[in-house]
Amino acid sequence: MNITGLTKNNQARISLSGRFDFNSHREFKQACEGPPTEPSVVEVVVDTAEVDTVDSSALGMLLVLRHRGSAANKRIIIENCAIPVNEVLRLANFQKLFTMR
Repeated sequence: MNITGLTKNNQARISLSGRFDFNSHREFKQACEGPPTEPSVVEVVVDTAEVDTVDSSALGMLLVLRHRGSAANKRIIIENCAIPVNEVLRLANFQKLFTMR
C-alpha cells in the first residue's frame, strides 16, 4: 500500500494505492492524523482510484477517519472507487456515512 497526502486550499487529499488492509493501518493512521484537525481544511478526500481491494480493517480505518472528521466538523469524501472496492463499500452501507463520488 502506498499512501500520499496533500493539503491544498481547503482540501486535504489522501491518495491510496494497492491493497487497503490491516497492513496499511500504521501508514493510514499517520496520513490521517493532521488533516481532520487543521483549521483551514474543510474536507478530507480519500482517493481510492488505485486501490485493488479493501478488507474489514480498512472499513474500520475509514470509520475512525469519519469519526475524527465529524468531531472536527470536516466533510469526509471517498472518491474514484473501482468496481470491486465500490461493491464492498456499498455492501457496508458506506454511502449512508460518507459522500461518495
